[in-house]
Amino acid sequence: MTNTFAPRRAVLGLALALAAVPHAGAAQQTAAAQDPARLSIERIFASSDFRLQSLPAVQWMKDGQRFTFVGPNGDLMVENAADGTRSVLIQKSRLVPAGARESIDIEDYSWSQDERRLLIYTNSQPVWRSNTKGTYYVWDLDAQRLRPASTNPGWQQFAKLSPDGMRVGFVRDNDIFVTDLATGAETRLTRDGSETIINGTFDWVYEEELGLQDGWRWSPDGRRIAYWRINQAPVRTFYMMQETDSLYAQPVALRYPKAGTPNPIARIGVADVATGQTRWMETGADSSVYLARMEWAASPDEVMIQRLNRHQNRLEVMLANAGTGAARTLFTETDSAWVDVGDDFHWIGNGRQFLWSSERDGYNHLYLYNRDGSLARQLTRGQWEVTSVLGVDERSGYVYFGGTEEGPAQRHVYRTRLDGRGQAEQVSREAGTHVAALSPAGTYWLDFYSQAGVPPVISLRRPEGTLVRTLADNANARQALDRLAIRKPEFFQFRTQDGTALNGWMIKPADFDPARKYPVLMYVYGGPGSQTVTDAWGGGRYLWHQMLAQQGYIVVSVDNRGTGARGRDFKKVTYQNLGTTEAQDQISAARWLAAQPYVDAGRIGLWGWSYGGYMTSFTLMQPGSPFRAGIAVAPVADWELYDTIYTERFMRTPQENPEGYRRSSPVAQAANLRGKLLLIHGTGDDNVHFQNSVRLANALQAAGKQFQFMAYPNRTHSISGGRTSVHLYTMMTDWILQNL
Repeated sequence: MTNTFAPRRAVLGLALALAAVPHAGAAQQTAAAQDPARLSIERIFASSDFRLQSLPAVQWMKDGQRFTFVGPNGDLMVENAADGTRSVLIQKSRLVPAGARESIDIEDYSWSQDERRLLIYTNSQPVWRSNTKGTYYVWDLDAQRLRPASTNPGWQQFAKLSPDGMRVGFVRDNDIFVTDLATGAETRLTRDGSETIINGTFDWVYEEELGLQDGWRWSPDGRRIAYWRINQAPVRTFYMMQETDSLYAQPVALRYPKAGTPNPIARIGVADVATGQTRWMETGADSSVYLARMEWAASPDEVMIQRLNRHQNRLEVMLANAGTGAARTLFTETDSAWVDVGDDFHWIGNGRQFLWSSERDGYNHLYLYNRDGSLARQLTRGQWEVTSVLGVDERSGYVYFGGTEEGPAQRHVYRTRLDGRGQAEQVSREAGTHVAALSPAGTYWLDFYSQAGVPPVISLRRPEGTLVRTLADNANARQALDRLAIRKPEFFQFRTQDGTALNGWMIKPADFDPARKYPVLMYVYGGPGSQTVTDAWGGGRYLWHQMLAQQGYIVVSVDNRGTGARGRDFKKVTYQNLGTTEAQDQISAARWLAAQPYVDAGRIGLWGWSYGGYMTSFTLMQPGSPFRAGIAVAPVADWELYDTIYTERFMRTPQENPEGYRRSSPVAQAANLRGKLLLIHGTGDDNVHFQNSVRLANALQAAGKQFQFMAYPNRTHSISGGRTSVHLYTMMTDWILQNL
């Protein structure tokens, strides 16, 4: 589940009513359009007033002193990192395929190892969330020639140049192909790709919950290709309905494993490029495991595999022999709740050692392992968390990482020595959120920095944090923000009745008067390991919250127990019992707010999206809920309806934990609804299916509970596209004004 930015006849009536009658905030919206100090839905979601500068995707050159990017005219530019001098490396006008009249757009690209060939991705098409299919070309810098990765029909996916730059591999129609760039000859390495058999890429649930899309890797010597093979035949098909484009509704089929049902079966094979023969890695007889990660083990002869059991409380790091398939386990991570997949794995010393992160001491920290699986040393420690490995500079002996030593709401860049000497050193300075990208040579790092209420600044820094120059300062957006009549969020902490300290932020009206009583809208996500209380730019949602503050509301968000950056025990307290502790914490927060002299205790509301939508509906059904109203967007209504990997990680299966599923279900608790509820969902949501809101509506109706329901035809989990966001946030604003 992702934190998005996350009765059909009855809905139509509500939509027509909202369209026919000027919404409650119409006067404010008109005034805002003319007053630079005021916010409006149109300014936030349909204007360029707060549009941010984006840094083009940067590819560092091997020398660590230059990087390339696609310029505004479509040319490929090269820039000197130190002084910003730039020149055109490849003119877009040269990128005209044979037989075509127009040049191609460079949507993405990658260099060969010798930097003499460029693999270009263009004409991309969506596959669920991302544009992962399209057409690939190779530009030869020496020959000044453009050639296609394939001349055969069909979309290509995840193309990569071989280590010697002489071949290009790609996925087409769920099979893997390799093209010899000298001859144009195309070789098919797998031959069983189909709707149920997927080679080199993934099914829906592996992509959504394990973050996997690209499912194949060249060996370091280019002689072999390691790849995932996914068999989704055991997975039942879920049907969504497309009802706007034809006279008769059309079913949209999606193989989607719901909690407790059969999963896809994964295997990992190594194909010999010359012979086309595949050797299967011996990952065990248990077909229910997840093969969650796979990479070449800094060697052409071994593959690293992370094998995760279905309960997701046992993660084994394995080395498999590419020639024989024989595999051995290097070490095992276990937990009484769940283990997160290791994304901080990084080979160093030509494969002699590797980095690993673990919560084994109660907080997520870095460890250095030897290739044989023995622990060399723990690299970081303390009551704070490493959030990600940002890069390794082996020449200087440092690993760079993100961390929370300054507090859960902060994200800073640190480095520590691989040899274990000394303490971790903080190399970012300003309070807020820093995300870094280290150059391959370790000479520079890009700093993506923001604060709550302050849009991002992108700068180039030297290893120790010294500023080289600013690449994007978002001056226009900053000036527009400076003209607004708003107050920045205030961070606070309070304690629940049992003494648990919870963190939050609060947005007050610009003309806040402590002698007045204000209505409060709380914003929640609350899912395992997530956070809303961070000192970071919040985008359009933050601006909408500020717009509500301009209309007299206090907006608050609190991170309940179960959220991230506060250690293993705080995060995993909700195991097998989602919802209960989190809802009680949100209720405690509302009661704490109600006790403040400036809060109208009778007008406190709650809203959230995705897991936050679940939290909203579920919390309004709990005994003693003080919320007058709530908006639940795209909520899970019963965890049996959500996918296997996410749900079972936190709840096990419905067969193993039936009482936990019942306790956590808004459908089962519908008769206990307290307060007014607005339910919102996209009918084309492939993630949290529209079925969830239909079932919740059915249960509420059966219980005699009145509520309002808005469906967005064919919209996905993000409920976006065209002017959808304008409609959505206008409707929510009107509803809040009417009900709080």
